[in-house]
Amino acid sequence: MRIAILGSRGIPCTYGGFERFAEELSTRLVLKGYEVLVYCCKPYSNIDNRNYKGVKRVILPTIRNKFLEKPVYAFISILHVLFQKVDIVLMLGVSVSLFCFIPRLLGIKVLINIDGLEWKRKKWNRLVRYYLKMSERVSGFVANKVITDSIYIKDYFIRKYKREALYIPYGSNIIQTSSTNILNRYSLKPNEYFLYVGRFEIENNPLEVREAFDELSDISKKLVMVGDAPFANKYIKKVKETKNSRIVFTGNIFGDEYLDLLNNAFCYIQGSEVGGTHPALLEAMGAGRCIIANDIPEHREVLRDACLYYNGKEDLKKKLELVIKNEILVKEKGDKAKKIAEDEYSWEDICKKYERVFLNFIEKNDE
Repeated sequence: MRIAILGSRGIPCTYGGFERFAEELSTRLVLKGYEVLVYCCKPYSNIDNRNYKGVKRVILPTIRNKFLEKPVYAFISILHVLFQKVDIVLMLGVSVSLFCFIPRLLGIKVLINIDGLEWKRKKWNRLVRYYLKMSERVSGFVANKVITDSIYIKDYFIRKYKREALYIPYGSNIIQTSSTNILNRYSLKPNEYFLYVGRFEIENNPLEVREAFDELSDISKKLVMVGDAPFANKYIKKVKETKNSRIVFTGNIFGDEYLDLLNNAFCYIQGSEVGGTHPALLEAMGAGRCIIANDIPEHREVLRDACLYYNGKEDLKKKLELVIKNEILVKEKGDKAKKIAEDEYSWEDICKKYERVFLNFIEKNDE
């Protein structure tokens, strides 16, 4: 079976959630004997190697524009995949759902992972939001199967469009690292810093997190903010407008260095307000971190009582002060989060679920 994964910026992961998912799924499928192609966007592909851990990398160009970059790249990917003799196309995101009927005309099975509600992101203008809403609606008709990584999003999709959707979450690795090399680089000590990870975009609330920490007094711990974002220079500049020497901006960090940074954090802050199940959140759970998360249904679905939830900047300040004074609570929440990750979010189990879906299409010709 030949499987093509489209819509992520590519592997190895150097960007975000879709990229982490594409890497984890594709490399595991290859080990099971499948031939897998992952489409990679040239501006985000730092290496030219056409093979990564047995996965074929297809590197394609795009237009460097906030609104056009992803749909243009995804559309070119759809056209390219028509000539690759693949059995399954897994499209990540809804930006080009309108064109996913094209591979189906050639008998290729198409699955669309709609992720979260992309049209809710504040960075988009009214026209883009309308287009994304339309693409979300169309996905239920053009795809053989719609997949969501959140039960909340699945229920929304069924209720809104009266179309079926399949829930398969993202996964988590149980993280156990001991290196502190990256901590030394940023003058950090184990268990002495809060960690925020995410693209510096308005719906992920990095500004709110930075301001909440800035307003704390007599605090010994630091705040490490990992992330960046294309096309958001003005907002990023505002996020970094602080004279607080206890706030550390690292830019994007991936791989073992990121895992070391995560594994040595005191607490992890999840500020996002849009999206399904975030892989970075699941990784924090796998590392046994105490998590302080923005109070949205998607976070409660995953974390249940293994988390401290906050609503707004003032409440976030209270939660930061609470955990600093209560390390027993920190350990209790971290242990609960890790147990959930172990029991319910294994990447191996997630891969098996996708494999079953793929085989069902091929062996039973599921429509």
